[in-house]
Amino acid sequence: MEAKGKLIIIGGAVDKGSFTEGVYDKDVAKNLNFFETGILRRLIVESKHKEKSRIEILTTASKIPKEVGAEYIRALEYLGAKNTGVLEIDKREKAANPEVLQRLEEADVVMVTGGDQLRLTSILGGTPFQDILLRKYQTEDFIYAGTSAGAAAASNNMIYQGSSSEALLKGEVKITGGLGLIGGVIIDTHFVQRGRIGRLFQSVVSNPRILGIGLGEDTGLLITHNSRMEAIGSGLVIIVDGREIKDTNLTQIELGQPISISHLVTHVLSKYDTFDIKTNKMHINSSQYADDLGIPID
Repeated sequence: MEAKGKLIIIGGAVDKGSFTEGVYDKDVAKNLNFFETGILRRLIVESKHKEKSRIEILTTASKIPKEVGAEYIRALEYLGAKNTGVLEIDKREKAANPEVLQRLEEADVVMVTGGDQLRLTSILGGTPFQDILLRKYQTEDFIYAGTSAGAAAASNNMIYQGSSSEALLKGEVKITGGLGLIGGVIIDTHFVQRGRIGRLFQSVVSNPRILGIGLGEDTGLLITHNSRMEAIGSGLVIIVDGREIKDTNLTQIELGQPISISHLVTHVLSKYDTFDIKTNKMHINSSQYADDLGIPID
């Protein structure tokens, strides 16, 4: 089923020039540049009613929900989006509260903050809140936006644990079920700075049908119709495609032993590049070979 909603998944660190820092006013030009041209501005532009959209900040994954929620509220208001609120759901019972569910029904955007993705799924999984979230994403002009843990939890399969340095040792990457907004992919965040490419390699080699998505800091993907992905933000997106894997030792080694993989395909996307999940085709926005290939430059 083709979803009517949109996903915006972000690798983390979207609070560059933190709005809670005392130097905010001093650095306002730097902050304005980031928010005006960056991911949060794109979120507002893509939403149903633009600056008038109802945006709910979901802080479930965070251990400091009040501080995180206040920062996002201030950032969004600075961009002109003032119809905002914070949903502090820290227990499963709250995910069935009629008032909370009504606020979700009325939301045009839900922004899911960073923190611990296992906390997020263990609290929201199997609740009326998750049911409404999935329905709205499938049937309405609705945006699910998630940063860090909120991004990792968006897919059916979710990485929740795994050392970066030992990620290509069999059994070191732990995977469980996510919130289920999009299938056929697995998402990892803080990808570049924390060197997590090995986590995606192991995730993909265990089931090559799944497309690995690695999001760098201040980088995201806008996903429409559950198929077209556009890189947004200032960094890189890594796509790991295992469909052409020719060989591996995965089933022949013991737990803790290094994994070998032959012919694992990777793609690197920067701002405005696109990738189609259905066709597994990438389009480079500013290709140096555009003339030779007859590709129009956007």
